[in-house]
Amino acid sequence: MASSPCGSGNFDCGLEIQTRSVEQTLIPLVSQITTLINHKDKLKKTEKTLRAIQRVGQAVSVAVGRFVAVGEAIAAENEDLKDEMGLACFEARRAGTAIAQLTDVSSLEQCEGDGRSTVFSDRTGMVKAARMLLSSVTKVLVLADCIVIKQIISSRNKVLVTLEQLERVSTFQEFVQIFSQFGNEMVEFAHLTGDRQNDLKDEKKRARMAAARAVLEKCTMMLLTASKTCLRHPDCESARINKEAVFQRMRLALEQVIEIVTDTRSSGEAKALPISIYAGIKDFKVKVEGLRDSLYCVSCEAVAAQLEALMEKTEDFTDSAYTSHEQRETIIQLCQITRQETKQLINTWRHAQQSLKAKEATDEMELSILKTCQSVSDLRRELHRVAVGRATELLKLHSDHLVLQALKASGGDGNLEAVADYAGTLTEHKEQLVETCRLLCHISGTEPLEITCIHAEETFRVIGPQIISAAQTLALHPTSKIAKENLDVFCEAWESQLCDMAILLKEINDVFEGRRGDKKTYLSLPRPGHSASLKTVKAAKLDAEEQTTIAKLGLELCLLTSDVDSEVERWDEQDHEMVRLCQIISSMAYSMYLFTRGEGLLKTTLDLFHQAEVLSDQGLQLCHILHSLSTQLLDEDRILILSETEKLSDACQQLQVCAKTPVQGKSAIFQKVDSSIQNTKGILTVVVYLLPICNKLIRKCKSERSCVASPQHWREKQSNTTVSEETLNGKGSNGFGVKSLEQHMANLTFLESK
Repeated sequence: MASSPCGSGNFDCGLEIQTRSVEQTLIPLVSQITTLINHKDKLKKTEKTLRAIQRVGQAVSVAVGRFVAVGEAIAAENEDLKDEMGLACFEARRAGTAIAQLTDVSSLEQCEGDGRSTVFSDRTGMVKAARMLLSSVTKVLVLADCIVIKQIISSRNKVLVTLEQLERVSTFQEFVQIFSQFGNEMVEFAHLTGDRQNDLKDEKKRARMAAARAVLEKCTMMLLTASKTCLRHPDCESARINKEAVFQRMRLALEQVIEIVTDTRSSGEAKALPISIYAGIKDFKVKVEGLRDSLYCVSCEAVAAQLEALMEKTEDFTDSAYTSHEQRETIIQLCQITRQETKQLINTWRHAQQSLKAKEATDEMELSILKTCQSVSDLRRELHRVAVGRATELLKLHSDHLVLQALKASGGDGNLEAVADYAGTLTEHKEQLVETCRLLCHISGTEPLEITCIHAEETFRVIGPQIISAAQTLALHPTSKIAKENLDVFCEAWESQLCDMAILLKEINDVFEGRRGDKKTYLSLPRPGHSASLKTVKAAKLDAEEQTTIAKLGLELCLLTSDVDSEVERWDEQDHEMVRLCQIISSMAYSMYLFTRGEGLLKTTLDLFHQAEVLSDQGLQLCHILHSLSTQLLDEDRILILSETEKLSDACQQLQVCAKTPVQGKSAIFQKVDSSIQNTKGILTVVVYLLPICNKLIRKCKSERSCVASPQHWREKQSNTTVSEETLNGKGSNGFGVKSLEQHMANLTFLESK
């Protein structure tokens, strides 16, 4: 088990801030402190100015007092943090008092006549007090954040204990009882880790957390059916192998979550991603272009060695059995050109170094730099074309899932020989997909996407053999309903990963073409057990006539999603929970629009209805946010928000009822599709109206808020968890919206040195 960073012995809080919530809590305090310090040295001391400075100082002091009271209460409830929290609270209170004294300048006579130190006469003292205040408040926040980490660790430990009990059960009755407990514990763990994922500043950690949580979500259903199959057929070796693989994967995912939240490794070593070709080329170009400023910023040998390391990585492309002869020849030729241009650059570079007069790049060297960068960019472009082309072909090839259907049919017939044949075909497909994910990782363009590629590679590598063992079990017990259900679950996981790979491919292309902000279709395809009412509805596709009929309605929905996106872009606070929910709703509605065109990832009416149900859930979550906002508003604004929230809630409930109501017959199904899209339009219409109003009201509330957020609100934020599943991989801005805390601290250090 990874060690917790919360222990007082080895955890140095300092200013190591890992979450957005801690940063955002500090924003108003940092702003007020900076205002006090950055006044002009020769500020005109009018009565108005003095009163303003005193008001700010008193506000800081009062807010710090409330803040410290909450910190001390938290310390009393958590014995292991008591000493550190107590010391940090003491320092914060002392600094707040010092600031209040230095800003106690209500009159000109008092400011100039009593000889006391003030913000005007003792600027160094003010800077020191400000530094102590920011440091101590940050320490209190980071220590309080440790409580959230402890909650996640405690939740993980409960899940692990129950997981071990599930692995040892021998009767169905015992399994049902323990699995019910396990399900509740997994829900709690999902909520805690989902909130943590949203709160993490580091994009790589968010991507790793998303990958681990995706594994746990999919494996929970696999664990259910694999365990039931093993209980029904206790002597079946393939069923045992299938079950053990699921338990092992869940344990690894649980451990990865703890490594992320504690920022440690169980082995004590930092986990480093393998250097991709994209990252290598980017670093290589930075070094080469740096020669324009200095001929001695890096050695010739280092540049040559880095190039050779890059060339070696391209062998993943050229050595692949699936790379065509033409593609291989093109890559080799581009590698040779890059080597030649780099060799010419090094020769010119050495010649320039030998000239005593040359300190910067000569014209000849500038030309070599341009040619070298161009050649390596051409190589990257070709590698991108090969990897994306391969992935696109594979996704088309596997879109019909013929091998999975054949495995199901052969297993149901009890034909072990046919299962073995199709298992060989699936293994070959798995190897192709694994290798393609590895190539995509090389050219993905960002570290979070690299992590997603690695997750996809691992998923295909693991699920392939699990499908085969599940098919073997069914072939040995062809009349077993549980064995058939188990195979279906693993096949659906494979299909789901192919859909995720299609989204990943689009994101990689967006990065390559500089379109990272484009709309992404939201994938929320039906999962086993998620909506029992949908199981009775036969999945169907719209025919050409129905698509034509509904096209106008779909276009209206598309236009509304564009309106939502436009309003969201106007928000100052891009990582606000309301913005996140509106983006999710817009993305899901856009995928429903694509369905009306016969495009996108929603292939059948069953997919559409499930998407509508999930969209309505997100809309109801938005209603909860709006209710919370209304409590902070005056009468007129509150009435407006509550009125629109009621409209939104009604529209969401209508959509939910429509999506869950089972229907039979082609005409009835089409009518349900039409109603689902009409209700979705109603939701988006209210959202478009509310977004600019809420943006204005939140901005107004923020400007009127005191320098530190309400202590009660802050304490609740630390102790409570919001029930919300992360649906998008948590991609968002890490920014403050103002200067970062680290920059403010650097400014304070500079002022103190003066």
